[in-house]
Amino acid sequence: MSLKNPAILYRKHINGQKFQLLNREISWLAFNARVLQEAENTEVPLLERIKFLAIFSSNLDEFFRVKVANLRRLLTLRASQLQKLPFHPEHVLNQIQQTVIRQQARFESIFHDEIMPELEREGIEIINERQADPGEEEFLRSMFKTQIFPYLTPIMISDTRRQPHVKDAYIYLAVKMFKSSDLSEFKYALIELPTKVCSRFYILPQRGEHRRVMLLDDVVRFNLRGIFAMFDFNKFEAYTIKITRDHELDLENEISDTLLEKMKSSLRDRKKGDPVRFIYDTSMPLDLLQFLIRRLDLDKSNLIPGGRYHNFSDFMDFPDLGRVHLKYPALPPQPVPYLDKHLPIFDAIRKKDVMVHHPYQSFDYVIRFLREAAIDPEVQSIKITLYRVAKISSVVNSLITAVMNGKQVTALVEIQARFDEETNIYWAGKLEEAGATVIYGLEGLKVHAKMCLVTRREKNKLRDYVHLGTGNYNGFTARIYCDDGLFTADKRLTTEVSRLFKSLEKGNRQFAYRHLLVAPHYMRDRFLQYLDREIVHAKQGQMAYIILKMNSLVDLDMIQKLYEASNAGVKVKLIIRGMCSLVPGIKGMSENIEVISIVDRFLEHSRVYVFANKGNEKMYLSSADWMTRNLSRRIEVAFPVWSADLRREIRDMIDLQLHDNQKARNMTNPLANEMKEVRAGEDVIRAQYAIHQYFERLAETEAQKILN
Repeated sequence: MSLKNPAILYRKHINGQKFQLLNREISWLAFNARVLQEAENTEVPLLERIKFLAIFSSNLDEFFRVKVANLRRLLTLRASQLQKLPFHPEHVLNQIQQTVIRQQARFESIFHDEIMPELEREGIEIINERQADPGEEEFLRSMFKTQIFPYLTPIMISDTRRQPHVKDAYIYLAVKMFKSSDLSEFKYALIELPTKVCSRFYILPQRGEHRRVMLLDDVVRFNLRGIFAMFDFNKFEAYTIKITRDHELDLENEISDTLLEKMKSSLRDRKKGDPVRFIYDTSMPLDLLQFLIRRLDLDKSNLIPGGRYHNFSDFMDFPDLGRVHLKYPALPPQPVPYLDKHLPIFDAIRKKDVMVHHPYQSFDYVIRFLREAAIDPEVQSIKITLYRVAKISSVVNSLITAVMNGKQVTALVEIQARFDEETNIYWAGKLEEAGATVIYGLEGLKVHAKMCLVTRREKNKLRDYVHLGTGNYNGFTARIYCDDGLFTADKRLTTEVSRLFKSLEKGNRQFAYRHLLVAPHYMRDRFLQYLDREIVHAKQGQMAYIILKMNSLVDLDMIQKLYEASNAGVKVKLIIRGMCSLVPGIKGMSENIEVISIVDRFLEHSRVYVFANKGNEKMYLSSADWMTRNLSRRIEVAFPVWSADLRREIRDMIDLQLHDNQKARNMTNPLANEMKEVRAGEDVIRAQYAIHQYFERLAETEAQKILN
């Protein structure tokens, strides 16, 4: 990597030496390129490759709405303020645009040149409006008239000087209509595709085993003449466009406003955010493109050329048409026999700590914990934090059931959870209607900790049971996100979780925590202490290592300390799924640091922190990444794992991931995304499949012990 590359930043090291950092936005684009690699990988089942394209597209939408929008805001700073930044936002924005254009071209090539021909070989053909045969044409006209046309609202943009409002993330057809005999007479129009109420995919009448599919975009194109029948034109062309708008919420309103009122207002304003990306079909004629740029008041830096179809996130729902062999084989969640044999579940937790690893083991155990609490006559209260709630939520339904059964239910609902605000506000309202106490987050701090506290009366005394997790209380995402959750009745932890809930109920009053690492007041310092301890041990010639797994590593203080640890001789192994500003493997700076990133069928989401501690390992699981926002501006929790059996489970999982040579990328060159290779004598290890097999064997062993 060139030192002049604006993606590489420099800071002074604690000892006066310079060290390197990779710009976080460029690092994020490298992560999304890893998603694109899975779409390109011919060993991935065909329909799953389409889903990876959809994930890539959805990721990129959010990237522009938030990260690019933030960079564009920085451009409004004064020159003196810009000089204090470690990078010039314009340089990074230019590099983002160049990178995204390259990735978009690669995306189009994968879809059109690789996936579509493969689909045809499997008897699935995606056709456009010009490829329909006479029998299909009648079907398309009839279906369009009854299912789509009632929802269309064409806007004649050439007949008005008023700037049309193009909604964020919606697909539009930019239409040019004219006479073939007189090209000087024409009109322009915009049609919003009604994807919220209509399917994006229409399966045409079957001919044997062969199936043909047409996208909504092309169904509308096929019927353009009928839509604009009142005009005397005989030529109609339509090109897909999409605008991505600034989605960062502005909560700097009147202090007297409640947080909920601010959020509702900001959600309304979000729809009117400034454009940060305009993606368009490259076959669009120049006159129409230039007209749209002027009329929509777009900047050239917003322009991203694309293909015929946008909003590829809709392809998550591409029909399989019975071709189940083109999808991943099922990996059913494994049982936890120890929990299955105990009723109620509290009997199992009271005897020992239990951990459940999703999606390898079922999220139903968390639902069972809440459902039993909801109807158990001995349960007095339930307290829970909710960050991302499923649209159909068994978790919230269990909490409502608990209220109806006379339990005291307190739910801290984080209504600032980006892109889930509306769902969270909806469920918070339902909980309040039922009679639960709802806390709508805290001003200035997001509550990102994942914890649930159940208080039960046993033998005339109150006993607390706790669930702590690395992921959300969301049954849908738990099927595809890799997370870990701990059930415990250990008073050392339950007492501190209870203390933290009291703190949140009283508005973030600080308490001391001995066992939990709680951000923003205690987590960073404790992690730095553990890193310093490893540095001291390495300098003393003792065993010293650090193993960290997280989604993102971008906090400068933590990176600087990891560089210091590397220089002291500490062996550092990192598993980072997404953004990583640390640059590994550089002599004199990070030569003792190894970084891998795993992208596979499940989303790696758990956070694991392991410190050698002279052979008496310290292990924490957490909801927090090492990002400044997590460590300094959020309520986060890291919790220790003390059980020898559970520590072994976590280490076995981590070891499989560190030895993955099928889906792990070696991040020594962080922009190259080089796949790890199978070395001579090594076993082939695909960590996610190996971990599923690991828990399958563990379930068989535990079940056998119970039988004996």
